[in-house]
Amino acid sequence: MTIIASPTPASNHAEVDFLSILRSLVRQKYLILAGALLGTLIAGGYAFSVPSEYKVSTVLTTVALNDFDELNRSKIYNLTPKSALQRVAASLDSYDTRLGYFRSNTELQAAFERDGRTLEQAFEEFNSKSLKVVQPDPKKSDRVASYIGVDLRYLAGLDGKAVLNGLVQYAINSERQILAKDLQVIVANRIREVDAKLDAARIDYHANKDGKIAKLLEGDAVKRAILTDELRALRLQLKLQRDNRIAELSEAITIARSLGLKRPSTPAAMGQAGVESSGNVIRTEIINQRIPSYFLGTDALEAERQALLKRTSDDFADPRVAEIRKELAMLETNRKIQMLNSRKNEELFLEGIEALRAERARLTALNVNTDNLRMVTVDRYPVDPLSAVFPNKPLILMLGALIGISLGIFIALVRLLASPMRQVYEVDLNSIPQLPEARVHTSLAGQ
Repeated sequence: MTIIASPTPASNHAEVDFLSILRSLVRQKYLILAGALLGTLIAGGYAFSVPSEYKVSTVLTTVALNDFDELNRSKIYNLTPKSALQRVAASLDSYDTRLGYFRSNTELQAAFERDGRTLEQAFEEFNSKSLKVVQPDPKKSDRVASYIGVDLRYLAGLDGKAVLNGLVQYAINSERQILAKDLQVIVANRIREVDAKLDAARIDYHANKDGKIAKLLEGDAVKRAILTDELRALRLQLKLQRDNRIAELSEAITIARSLGLKRPSTPAAMGQAGVESSGNVIRTEIINQRIPSYFLGTDALEAERQALLKRTSDDFADPRVAEIRKELAMLETNRKIQMLNSRKNEELFLEGIEALRAERARLTALNVNTDNLRMVTVDRYPVDPLSAVFPNKPLILMLGALIGISLGIFIALVRLLASPMRQVYEVDLNSIPQLPEARVHTSLAGQ
């Protein structure tokens, strides 16, 4: 009789397979232990063959505000503790600063030099792998953000503490030198600016001075021309008056001769001519008209005409001529122009330059010493590490053991899958009627 039964449920299969696999792994425990030992040995060889790396750190914070009092009181440069810290942080993170320090430190170069490696390649390893500047998150408060950290990873045999301290001091000195150069450039520019303003004031002074002299000369020339024209006109007027007077005298002489007047006379005296008077007689005439000139007589008239004919100048005839000549003589020398041209120290006459002179003197005497200027405060100095940060030997050994165990289990499973699989089915004849899905085929043979 042959009996074919339905398969066992999946849960029973899973339980049987897991137990079978577990028994197989237990039987191959030495293989797994060998894998764990091998992984541990390989990890240990790596951990103890790789050069140990150490790490030192330092923290820099801001200084007090009074440390920049001398610099800020110069009024040409303003530096705050926070900006000074940021400058030092930028210098520590600068490629040029790191390269300059690397080139100046022979011990550091020897630690990173390898066979066939150039100095630039050694510096690239130092710059990219060994140094790290830790800056705070700008989103945090200023109290928390007022610091920077510098980390240095180095191999055994190098004095990492001295290297890190030297780098920080090199960056601070670099910023001091930059600050000193900035001050020199700013002071020189300010002095040039003040000198330019002083030169402009001098040019303006000379322009004003030349303008004043030109105005004075022009005014004198105009006044001299007016006085000269007036004098010429006045002399012409006096000459015409003299000619008119000579003509009048000539006419009066002719009339006086015709009247027989040789000596001065009056109209009343002419009316009493030929009348004898007894005693002393005093005649007084009151008339409201001017007596004609011919009553002066020919003697007086001819004498006056001769004098007028001999006159060579009529200037004395009018006092205005003397006044004009006086004014012309005063115009020959302008004392204002003479004083302007005779100034020896014209700097004393420049206007509005007192503040510029004081500023130039202050800038020239300015001496801000940046050699001992505190840029930052070292809040935490680097100390020699107690242990290496790489490699982490316990962790590497643990990982090697885990990898070895995993490898041993994998090999054991592969061996298990490669061996023939047996599946045992047990059938209980008493349970056949209770299995609706079972099909029983009975065949009789040999009966």
